[in-house]
Amino acid sequence: MTLMSPERAMTPLRKAAEAAEEASGLRAEIIRGVLMMSPTPRGKHAGIINAISKQLLSELPAHLDVFQVASVPLPGDPDDYATPDLLICDAGFGESDEWLADPGDVELVVEVVSKGNSTKDTRDMVAWYADAGIPVYLLVDPRDSTWTVYSVPRDGEYQGRRHGLYGEDVEVPGLGVKITTGNLARYA
Repeated sequence: MTLMSPERAMTPLRKAAEAAEEASGLRAEIIRGVLMMSPTPRGKHAGIINAISKQLLSELPAHLDVFQVASVPLPGDPDDYATPDLLICDAGFGESDEWLADPGDVELVVEVVSKGNSTKDTRDMVAWYADAGIPVYLLVDPRDSTWTVYSVPRDGEYQGRRHGLYGEDVEVPGLGVKITTGNLARYA
């Protein structure tokens, strides 16, 4: 596991993000220099995250673990960081005092499309995670009961893309795990 340097922790923009989180109760991220605030997930959104987390926990190798509400930085930028719905990385992260997981230790991020902020998940974060070098990005969309797996990041774009429907299993490249999607919640 690679530890992040402590000086990355509190840039002025990061201080503003923390103050905004404390004042509003919303989740903050800094994406491409823009402070973005998101409400906590609704029940169905959280239920999908829990269902995927439970499946992954039983399938992952011992050196990896599943984390919710964990952040990952954009390498080379002192401010940019994202907080995916789910993050799979080196299990040692769970024993650290760091608030950022090193992107080199992250194997998978999962985002569930929100009803009100779908552009962020379906467009902005695809390029951001590719820039960060995250090997696999799973995007679950309960609006139309679909999922997309992005893999092989290179030059700010994912080279691999596989799209499917609820009911079709998601095979996570590089991890050798399968996620079943037939029982995932759908938005009304």
